[in-house]
Amino acid sequence: MADPWQECFDHAVAVAREAGAVIRDALQKDMKVTCKSSSVDLVTQTDQMVEQIIISSVKEKFPTHSFIGEESVAAGHACLFTDNPTWIVDPVDGTTNFVHGFPFVAVSIGLAVNKEIEFGVVYSCIEDKMYTGRKGKGAFCNGQTLHVSNVTDIKKSLIITEFGSNRDAETVGKIFSTMQKVLCIPVHGLRGLGTAAVNMCAVASGAAEAYFEMGMHCWDVAAGALIVTEAGGVLLDVDGGPFDLMSRRIVAGNNRKIAERVIREIDIISVERDDVPRAKKLKTSV
Repeated sequence: MADPWQECFDHAVAVAREAGAVIRDALQKDMKVTCKSSSVDLVTQTDQMVEQIIISSVKEKFPTHSFIGEESVAAGHACLFTDNPTWIVDPVDGTTNFVHGFPFVAVSIGLAVNKEIEFGVVYSCIEDKMYTGRKGKGAFCNGQTLHVSNVTDIKKSLIITEFGSNRDAETVGKIFSTMQKVLCIPVHGLRGLGTAAVNMCAVASGAAEAYFEMGMHCWDVAAGALIVTEAGGVLLDVDGGPFDLMSRRIVAGNNRKIAERVIREIDIISVERDDVPRAKKLKTSV
C-alpha cells in the first residue's frame, strides 16, 4: 500500500531547505525588526516572507490542506485545529536568535492528520542540520538515526528550558523558581538554545535528557514533538498528564522517570490555549 504522506513529507523537507537558504541569506543583510505582543516578542520581514514561501508552495501542491502558521495567527487568522490535514509552521523558530545572530534558528514544519502528527521537519539552518521524524518510522538528523539518551538518574542529566517572552514579574518569578529547584535537585546543568524546535531535537539526539516550557505555541513544538517520540522519548503535560499540542505546555523527556522527576519541581504558569477563539482571547485580555 502506498504511503499517503510520503509526497507531503518530501515537499516539507524541500521547502524547509529553501526557507533555510532565505534565512541564511537574510543574516547577511540589514533587517527590519518589529514587535508583536511585547517589546521582546519580535518579528522580522524574513519571518513573514518565509512563512509565505512555505504556505504558498504547499497550497499550490496540496490545495485542500489547512494551515496554522505563527505569522498568520499573529496577523489575525484563526488557529483552527481540525481533522483535515493541517500544516503547522514556524517559519523562523528563534527569531530573537536570528535578530542577534545567535546561531540557533530553525524552520519547523509539522503535518497533523486527524489531529495526530504524521511527520515533523526541523531544519536548523545555520548548523545545516535537517531533523526529521515520521510516525512509526523513526527520527533522523541528516539521514543518521536519532535516539534519546539512556540516562535514568536525574542527577546525571542535562535539562533544557527557556525564559519565554512574558516579562510580568510574577511569571518571571515562577520561571526562576522552577529553574532553581530543578538545578538544585541537583542536575548537571540547565541550557536553553532559544528555539523550542531545536531544544526538542537536542533531547531526541541524546544531547540532553529533558526539555520543559510553558507559554510556547503549537507551531514551536508540533514537528519536534514527533521527532522526540520517534527517537524513543516521551511527552507529558507539566501537570503529569498527557501532552496536548494546543495547551502551550510541554515536558519532553528521554524517559518517563526523568520527565516526571522534572515535573515535581515545576511551578505551573497559567497560559491561554492556542485553540481559544480569537474573539474570546481579545475579550479576556482586556
